[in-house]
Amino acid sequence: MTSIRWNALTREVSALWQSARRAVTTPGPERDTTVQSLKAAGAGVLAWAVAGWWWSAPMALLAPWTALFLVQSTVYRSLRSAMQQIAVVMVGTLLAAGAAVLTGNNTLAAMALVLPVTVLLSTYARFGTQGMYAPTAALFVLAYGTYSGYDILHRLFETAVGAVIGIAVNALILPPVHERDVLHLRSRLPQESGDLLHAVADGIQEEPFDTKKAQGWYDRAQRLTDLVTDLRTARRWSYESHRFNPARKLRRSVSRAPASDWDFAWDRITEHIRTTVRTLAETGEDRPNLADLPEGAPDILAELLRAAGDVCALDVSDAPGSERRDRPETAQDRHSALRTAQEAHQRLTHLLTDSRYRVTPALGGLTADTQRLLSDLTTLAGDPQTDSAEA
Repeated sequence: MTSIRWNALTREVSALWQSARRAVTTPGPERDTTVQSLKAAGAGVLAWAVAGWWWSAPMALLAPWTALFLVQSTVYRSLRSAMQQIAVVMVGTLLAAGAAVLTGNNTLAAMALVLPVTVLLSTYARFGTQGMYAPTAALFVLAYGTYSGYDILHRLFETAVGAVIGIAVNALILPPVHERDVLHLRSRLPQESGDLLHAVADGIQEEPFDTKKAQGWYDRAQRLTDLVTDLRTARRWSYESHRFNPARKLRRSVSRAPASDWDFAWDRITEHIRTTVRTLAETGEDRPNLADLPEGAPDILAELLRAAGDVCALDVSDAPGSERRDRPETAQDRHSALRTAQEAHQRLTHLLTDSRYRVTPALGGLTADTQRLLSDLTTLAGDPQTDSAEA
């Protein structure tokens, strides 16, 4: 047992060391967290220097307390949290002062009267995570007996000072911009889609057809749709990080993610991939309502999916920071792969009308699924003549 605990402790220390090393050497979430933490600490120190050391304010503690927690992950969130916190502190302070007057300065009775109300107010959705400061502000007021008009004004003033300092530090010192996740998913989604289509193309030509492998393909296809959901979340986070953010004026360059139209196109593409793979997985099962594909169809379908995978993978070249972004032949490669896929689809469609082959539900479903996939890939690839002219 001692050995197990020691190994766990060793792994934890190693993980912490690796995170600390990445924070220093590599841009990433570890560095972002470190920068925001140092900014929050600096804002707290600065707020105390202003309110406690310079002004000697009677409620000086509230300034660093507020500044510390208002260095949020986005400038917009800092502004919103500041307004929420000032409102919450005001409400908690006024309720506590009123309860103290009603109970004749009986601290215990005042707490019994005001805490249920402020705790309930802390759950109000409009206050967000700052709602918890309503009962905290009430406790400070009652515990220290500071609820005169002068004390209330000072409490609100020091809170406002801390809020201004926290917002200023977050907005003016390396203001956070969250584009990394969008750009990462923007590159990852086409590549993983292409890898999956290549794997399916190789697998359907194997004899016998491996149903367990087909189920694995379907699991991967479902994870592609999860990536689209993650991309939407990252996109919302990116938009929020640009609201009220002066980064473009304070930094020499700020990377911007591609337009959100791309997300909508890939939402459809990943769904078509999923339905195509599902049809293949069901075709390999022993089910009475689905028959095997006719002879020759697997080879045609493999060619189609392999070329469609090439189209997907080549879309990575449009992502910011890609090494292949400026290659003039990239658009030609993409359109060449798309033509190969379309020609294979025409041959697959011909099987439906060829009297030598028996039309099956699986063949009809795969023809329709791949038609929708190629249609969206064609829209995504754009006009070959336009791309060639730009190249």
